[in-house]
Amino acid sequence: MDIRLTGLAGCRVCTRLCAYLDKLQAKRGWSRSDYVNGPVPGFGDFRARVGLVGLAPGAHGANRTGRPFTGDGAGDFMYPLLYQVGFASQPEAIAADDGLQLNDLYITNAVKCAPPENKPDATEFAACRSFLKAEFDSMPQLKVIILLGQGAFTSYLRMLKADRVIDRLTDFPFAHGAVYRPRCGPVLVASYHTSRYNVQTGRMTAPLFLALLAQVRKLLDEESGAEKTVEKPLSLN
Repeated sequence: MDIRLTGLAGCRVCTRLCAYLDKLQAKRGWSRSDYVNGPVPGFGDFRARVGLVGLAPGAHGANRTGRPFTGDGAGDFMYPLLYQVGFASQPEAIAADDGLQLNDLYITNAVKCAPPENKPDATEFAACRSFLKAEFDSMPQLKVIILLGQGAFTSYLRMLKADRVIDRLTDFPFAHGAVYRPRCGPVLVASYHTSRYNVQTGRMTAPLFLALLAQVRKLLDEESGAEKTVEKPLSLN
C-alpha cells in the first residue's frame, strides 16, 4: 500500500460494502482466503502523465486479485489494447504478481471496494473521493485522465466541484470521447466502460477503445507542446 493512500487499507467506512464482502462466496475453484474482500488500491506509476479511473473492483476480479481490472472480463478486454499502444508491458493481466507494468499510466477506481451488482451508491462514491484525490494530487506530471463510464465520470466531476475547479456538472455532459478542459488540472476524456456487458452488446469495441487511446496520445502531445511554448518578449524598438 502506497503511503499516499494511508487510511485505505482496512477501511470499513461503507457498511453496505463491508456487509456484502463479509458474505461474498468465492467463485468456483477459489476460496475466500484467495480474495482481498476489502479496498483495492490503484496500480501504476505516480510519475505517469495519464490516469484511468474505472467504477469499482469486480467482485471476482480485482476484489480477488487485489489489482484493478485484473482477473475479470473488463481487464481481459482492456489490457491487450493498452499493451498494443504501449501503455502496458504485456497483454495479460492474471494476478497481481504476473509481472505486468504500466508505462506512463496509472489505473484506479472511483470506489475502492466491490459493490453488490457492481452498483455503488452516492455515499460510497463520496467516501472514496478523498482517496482518489490523494492519488491524483500525488502525480505531478498528470496531464490526462480517462474516466470509464458515467459513474466514474460524474464522481470525478463532483470532486472538482467540491474543489471549486468547476461550477456546474451540467457543463460537462457525458459522451464517449468527449474531451473537457477544466479551469485547472488535467484534461478529462470520457469513455464508455470496458465492462463485459458493454463489450458483449457492442457498445464498446476494440477499434473504439483504440481510437480513444490514440486521442489520448494526441492530447499528451498537445499538452507537452503547450508547455514548451514560450512567449517572446515585446520589442521596445
